[in-house]
Amino acid sequence: MATTGSWRRQVDRDGGLLLFRAAGVPVLLAPSWWLGSLVVIALYAPLVDDLAPGTPPLIGLAMAVSFAIFLALSVLAHELGHCLAAMRLGIPVRRLRLFLLGGISEMRTPGVPGHEGAVAGAGPAVSIGLALVFGAGALVMEPNNVIWLLVAQIAAANLAVAVFNLLPGLPLDGGRILRAGVWAATGQRGTGTRAAVFGGVLVAFALVLWALMGLAEGSEDRWLRFGVCLLTAWFVFAGARGELAAEQRRTWPAGVRLADLMRPVLQLPAESPVCDALSTSAGRGVVLVRADGMAAGLLDTEAAQRLAADSPFAPAELAAEPIRPDTVLLENEPGEQIVERVQGTAAWQFLVVDLEGRPSGVLHRDDLKRAIEEARR
Repeated sequence: MATTGSWRRQVDRDGGLLLFRAAGVPVLLAPSWWLGSLVVIALYAPLVDDLAPGTPPLIGLAMAVSFAIFLALSVLAHELGHCLAAMRLGIPVRRLRLFLLGGISEMRTPGVPGHEGAVAGAGPAVSIGLALVFGAGALVMEPNNVIWLLVAQIAAANLAVAVFNLLPGLPLDGGRILRAGVWAATGQRGTGTRAAVFGGVLVAFALVLWALMGLAEGSEDRWLRFGVCLLTAWFVFAGARGELAAEQRRTWPAGVRLADLMRPVLQLPAESPVCDALSTSAGRGVVLVRADGMAAGLLDTEAAQRLAADSPFAPAELAAEPIRPDTVLLENEPGEQIVERVQGTAAWQFLVVDLEGRPSGVLHRDDLKRAIEEARR
């Protein structure tokens, strides 16, 4: 059991309360979820008395709390659908968060359009399945009582979640499905992203228009509709902009080859004095090799400078950065995959090898970042 101090650090670090882990994926409850649930309870409680007159206030409140809980569980099931589909396709999932407007599954970007479409479609499929299950339950129950009302409303909520998420605009699932389709048709993920971002802007505009129509018509729920639609429109618009910015950051700079960015590589004995390794490197990547022919790692120049300041003749291996599978790049690897790997890996330099596994260069994170920024200007 975690101590109070570690629990607080977990909340501060992850931006939410860790509820549990599903197949190793942390499931977090963001602070904004509590606000959203209070709003749901406040709106649902009066509805109970309208649709089931004579319901005692405490029973109505209990039904409202139950609806908020079932709604959260439905959103959780929706997001777990995304996570399960991603993990079955070998896509790493970082975490799942429940927040004010629903939930989000944070995962590595799928590398092929088919995977993108499958992962995006899994969530709405779960919501539709839940809508059918609860809808069938409502059909076999005696209508016009609070339990029937709760079951029917859960069915309607899941259907609404599925329909809304299938709207063709990022960051919604429908936008990801649209991106996957355009990506598959054109072979360009960036083209799919721009099409889906445009769809997201249209969805946000439609939400604002519907909210204004409610005000103009003087509908009973006009202010509720206005508030919810504006908040949702902001979420969609901000998410679409974020997706476009992320796409620009992960796009390989046009006209630039990997060979143009990677630095020459030099192999030195791991027992070489660190001062000699530093002076020999001179802007090159250094692979430190042990006497048995195994690589000890890449020379970390900052660590080597610190070591040389105290012990200039210490073995350079003491300032080596391990070579891990995720820090090795193939020289013929697609540019977008290289950007994805570099941005998603906690390392500042990457060993580039040829098809036979021989070192051909070293790519520094900062060099790639600088090239992408220059291409965007």
